[in-house]
Amino acid sequence: MTFSLVARSADSRLHGVVVASKFLAAGALVPAAEAQVGALATQAHVNLAYRPQGLTLLRTGVPAADVVAGLIAADAEREHRQLGVVGVSGPGASWTGPACHPWAGGRTGDGWAAQGNVLTGPEVVDALGEAWLAGSALPFAERLVAALRAGDDAGGDRRGRQSAGLLVVERDGGYGGRSDVLIDLRVDDHPDPVAELGRLFAVHTLLFSRPDPATLLDLSGAVADEVAALLRALGHPVADDGPEGALISWAGLENLEERLVPGRIDPVVLTHLRGVAPHVPAPRSAS
Repeated sequence: MTFSLVARSADSRLHGVVVASKFLAAGALVPAAEAQVGALATQAHVNLAYRPQGLTLLRTGVPAADVVAGLIAADAEREHRQLGVVGVSGPGASWTGPACHPWAGGRTGDGWAAQGNVLTGPEVVDALGEAWLAGSALPFAERLVAALRAGDDAGGDRRGRQSAGLLVVERDGGYGGRSDVLIDLRVDDHPDPVAELGRLFAVHTLLFSRPDPATLLDLSGAVADEVAALLRALGHPVADDGPEGALISWAGLENLEERLVPGRIDPVVLTHLRGVAPHVPAPRSAS
């Protein structure tokens, strides 16, 4: 009753799962991932035990195909299950039990596995795989979302749309560097869940993506003067030694703290600040 893509990044630093279904909160059931270990999706007649068991096997270095074989061998209801697995290296693996509702099947390649059941046809899984392969220039999470959108555009779940989810893990990649969960977004019940997931992902990218060091601006000179003026216009007191303290305070209120860099400012943050502050003419030399 679901279509999903399980994948890892080319450098094996990131693992993720993206999923959509005509099922309430599929993102709460289908995906599982562990940083520098692997990821899996359990669907059709979901077996939640596959998640901890599969990650345990991956953690010990068992290849994805053998993880699938081991999980289904011990499952008396394997004919009703669907499963996709990716490890830290090698090809992904997928299982579709013969009792899964049609259309059901999967495709796999190096570092990815796409699968689905109760689909409009094989073109959905084909679109997932083809979009994943075509998106190699995209950032990892964006590539997953683009693949899911392609599967949805190709027909998706033949019963309709209801939920979607995105899970991405990276060692110390989560909020404040204190978690391995880089992204965990869910749309539990929505008439157009894949589009809504894309909207949430854009908000997440704005708030929580780390800034590109090559684009950072020194918080000095005309840039500092403009930032100070904008912050004052928003009612934030600026100290005589510069706007950094006020910027930290304001950014925390705007949930942009993950984009702060000492002594510098992310252009994304500056653009947002300009957008919310009352009009303050920008110095000509500010970017």
